[in-house]
Amino acid sequence: MLVDSHCHINFPELADDLDGVIARMRDSGVLRALCVSVNLEDLPGVLSLAAQHESIYASVGVHPDHEGGEEPTVARLCDLAATPKVVAIGETGLDYYRQTGDTEWQRARFRNHIRAGLACNKPLIIHTRNAAQDTIRVMREEGANAVGGVMHCFTESWEVAEQALGLNFHISFSGIVTFKNALEIKDVARRVPLDRMLIETDSPYLAPTPFRGKRNEPSYVRFVAEEIARLRDIPVEEVAHRTSANFAALFTP
Repeated sequence: MLVDSHCHINFPELADDLDGVIARMRDSGVLRALCVSVNLEDLPGVLSLAAQHESIYASVGVHPDHEGGEEPTVARLCDLAATPKVVAIGETGLDYYRQTGDTEWQRARFRNHIRAGLACNKPLIIHTRNAAQDTIRVMREEGANAVGGVMHCFTESWEVAEQALGLNFHISFSGIVTFKNALEIKDVARRVPLDRMLIETDSPYLAPTPFRGKRNEPSYVRFVAEEIARLRDIPVEEVAHRTSANFAALFTP
């Protein structure tokens, strides 16, 4: 059994082919997938998918890049997180890649998500891009270790991974780990303890080799598992079993 711990099957690239996406998941042995929220405006669609499909779970949060929509308060996030099959708060975090000028609003939003996770006892799904040290700092300051969670689509160094592991977080690998030039990420994938590892697609983005550059979907998480098995010289069945067990333990439905 495989689990895709982070996808966006509500996005237009996949929503029009949802029956096919779900069928291919099943045929590929992917028995669960977590459809992750990126804003509150589209959240009803995420919650509807989880309600309609036994294999789909949901999260509640606003991506650090999202501007112009409803700004989440702690109370609002906790209220939404009480919806059946919502298993996490996020995705949240910091992303300085496209932002210029004052980014304090991102850090304030991130703090609200962490406080919501603590208040409603839900793990956090954390996104970080060009902001690793600020991300870790805010996690420490807000006591995110009390609920833990996952550093999704991990693309940082082993030093950052160690800090996140020390804060009670899992490390999740996407299709990037299959890319030939992703040497640092491959090194981290060799070193992360198996009991703290998750795998994901982040679909419809970041399709793994041999589909790089094409639309991604949850059934392709198998290629992530196969690459990690190759890197660690262990059976792919072990990667599948361990990451699925980790998902079940972290994201208790």
